[in-house]
Amino acid sequence: TDLESDHPGFHDQTYRNRRAKLAEVASNHYWDRDIPTINYTTEELETWGIVWDQMESLWEKYACKEYKNSLTLMKKHCNYSRNNIPQQQDVTRFLQDHTQFRMRPVAGLLSSRDFLNGLAFRVFFSTQYIRHHSVPLYTPEPDICHELLGHAPMFADRDFADFSQEIGLASLGASDEDVQKLARCYWHSVEFGICREDNDDIKAYGAGLLSSFGELEYACSDDHPSSDDNVTGPPEIKPWDPAVAAVQEFPITTYQPVYFLAESLQDAKQNMRQYCEDLPRPFFATYNAQNDTVHIDRPVKRAVGVPSRQDNTGVTG
Repeated sequence: TDLESDHPGFHDQTYRNRRAKLAEVASNHYWDRDIPTINYTTEELETWGIVWDQMESLWEKYACKEYKNSLTLMKKHCNYSRNNIPQQQDVTRFLQDHTQFRMRPVAGLLSSRDFLNGLAFRVFFSTQYIRHHSVPLYTPEPDICHELLGHAPMFADRDFADFSQEIGLASLGASDEDVQKLARCYWHSVEFGICREDNDDIKAYGAGLLSSFGELEYACSDDHPSSDDNVTGPPEIKPWDPAVAAVQEFPITTYQPVYFLAESLQDAKQNMRQYCEDLPRPFFATYNAQNDTVHIDRPVKRAVGVPSRQDNTGVTG
């Protein structure tokens, strides 16, 4: 729950106490229990509403059809609205009914390996706190707006859910180098992916776009307008190729200079699956949906001692 000195809430002790309380709730959660209900404050609901109002018309124009279909259902079944922050237990119940994905609260950022490993079990680690009210259209880290407005509706789509799990399964037992390649694939797809639709329009399926009013329009509109002072021209659009995405570096605090365009979510999934099959691994993992377990194709020896060092800047969502 430590905040950087340039975080909008750094000097707000009330906000920091709230973050600490929500982190405690997440840390005390057990995977086999219902996710605790969070009673969001009036200020937090107002921040959510501002984000919703800014995004609603942009979703209609630039979100992929899978996102819009899921959001319509979640308005009905998960109480999605501008005046209500949905409870993660309602969302996880809905996702399990549709794609067997589920959410699990987390206090903050995880390592890339830990986060991707969760996807292998169709688990999405999600924050519960919300951005600071003083800058409602900006957040320096994933928050509940990003998780529930960006990610959750996409996890209700079968192709997207399977695609995300492919990345997770490939991360099990992978080397540190390959985990970072998979993390880049995740960034350029699950976070900032775009796809082509029937009329050849470019639409967003990545949560980083679907929860950012400025970058969503920048990535998907024909004229690529930008409110980011660090951006001087249109982005580069590359065909979705996981082998290329795996080595494509990216900025965290500015608009992306490169986006990867899939022909469809089905296309994105198939290309990712092929890439994962070609990665060198000590074993191959498959998911058994009947009993919610992962099976590996050969015996493995458990490592003894301290795990290898790894980047801890992994995404939370």
